[in-house]
Amino acid sequence: MVAADSIEVLERGDEAPDFELTGTDEETYSLADFADNEALLVVFTCNHCPYAQAKFDELNALADEYDDVAVVGISSNDPEEYPDDSFRQMQELVADGTIQYDAYLFDETQEVAAAYGATCTPDPFLFDRRGDRFELVYHGRLDDALNPDDEPTEREMKAHIDSLLAGKGVDEEFQPSRGCSIKWKAGNEPEYWN
Repeated sequence: MVAADSIEVLERGDEAPDFELTGTDEETYSLADFADNEALLVVFTCNHCPYAQAKFDELNALADEYDDVAVVGISSNDPEEYPDDSFRQMQELVADGTIQYDAYLFDETQEVAAAYGATCTPDPFLFDRRGDRFELVYHGRLDDALNPDDEPTEREMKAHIDSLLAGKGVDEEFQPSRGCSIKWKAGNEPEYWN
């Protein structure tokens, strides 16, 4: 288990790094595909981690509750070492309704996870659309349940989204997410990992 606390690559106000990733529908997605949304929630996640699995329902709920917020899951884990995180398994979880995000994307090269400074699954980044770019307003946990079996008492990310959409911004200190570490391919570990 890793806590994404002391490792910060993106800071509040930084622009979201662009990407071109394949979704479970086999279409290619970039930030431009979400430009009609007021906000963007990018969550580095995976299929097998119990911490990530515990947040499937919350992410599905967020995707369902907001028409003007895109919820995008990105799986960056090494599927050779962790076959449950394969692209095919991603597709199966979408097909059977387990995952209902606006998009579930595969970061095969792991370059996107490194560009965002992702450390664990799940690792959420909330962006506000400002003009033609998305700027980071919050990087941290979805709710206050710290372990997979815990029941949350506060939907923290929902509160941040509500504040953002109401024009109040998000000033809260980043609360680190907890989860399994990103499963880097040998030699792909980013500089901040060491």
